[in-house]
Amino acid sequence: MSLNGVGLLAAIIIGGLAGWLAEQFMHSQMGLIANIVLGIIGALVLNFILAAFGMAYTGWVAYLIIGFIGACLLIAAGRAVRG
Repeated sequence: MSLNGVGLLAAIIIGGLAGWLAEQFMHSQMGLIANIVLGIIGALVLNFILAAFGMAYTGWVAYLIIGFIGACLLIAAGRAVRG
């Protein structure tokens, strides 16, 4: 499991921030745990997709940006599935 060049504790903190930012941007109502999970999973999924296209980014700023975009995509996908 690649954490994009950040440690586990930093991934949790940055993932929580990315998830919270995505929650604010997408006007979603989630809790702290959901924010952390969406931020981390979003970052991992989007990092995997970018790596498949030969793009790789490391560091906490990249993790925050990728986590934010990934979390927004996960929120949008969840809304599409729920209808």
